[in-house]
Amino acid sequence: MTAKGLPEGASGPMHTFGRGISKFIVRPAFRVRVHGAERVPSSGPVVFIANHSSMVEPQLLFGMFSRRTAFLVKAELFKGFVGWFFPKLGQIPVKRGAVDRKPLMTAVKVLEDGGAVGIFPEGTRGPGDAENFERGAAFLVRAGNATVVPVATRGTYKPAGAKRRWRPRVDIMVGEPFTPAIGKGRTGLEEGTERLRVALADLVKALDEWRLEHGLQDTRQD
Repeated sequence: MTAKGLPEGASGPMHTFGRGISKFIVRPAFRVRVHGAERVPSSGPVVFIANHSSMVEPQLLFGMFSRRTAFLVKAELFKGFVGWFFPKLGQIPVKRGAVDRKPLMTAVKVLEDGGAVGIFPEGTRGPGDAENFERGAAFLVRAGNATVVPVATRGTYKPAGAKRRWRPRVDIMVGEPFTPAIGKGRTGLEEGTERLRVALADLVKALDEWRLEHGLQDTRQD
């Protein structure tokens, strides 16, 4: 029996267990402040689009949202025990740089059932400025008739050669939900992708400015 709001084969209790790991084991390793958590819609199809600077964001966001969320995760992580555990949590493996509609259609089914999906449209880790987007997020929004919720995270980025920090300050900002009309065909998808990119980039910029105003001089790291 499929757990409500999760992909086929996922386990509701296992999903809750995984969220508990995020909340009570991963999160205490950071000084996390969440801005705008109340903006997350309590029901209906939602696509969370988030920037990506490290492996920490997926772990933190998984336990942060107030509702079950199926994340698209790079397929390389689905090996050994993790390869069994992640699907039980509702995580969806996606191959980077490959044309594979299966994970997207799995996510669309979650949205059609009124669930929530999380995706990191930059496609890979980096500065997290949302300068480049893959088209998968716009495809999900269009196919699943979903509301978009942008989520910006700062404080997890560690440049090469930088020392590991003790309980770094991390800020997570949830943006205003919006429901974009994404046109048909490739052109509509490209235009929709740019609209989503701008929304997330603006939110990241707003969070950077907030952190700077509050004395966090290095907006990515402190």
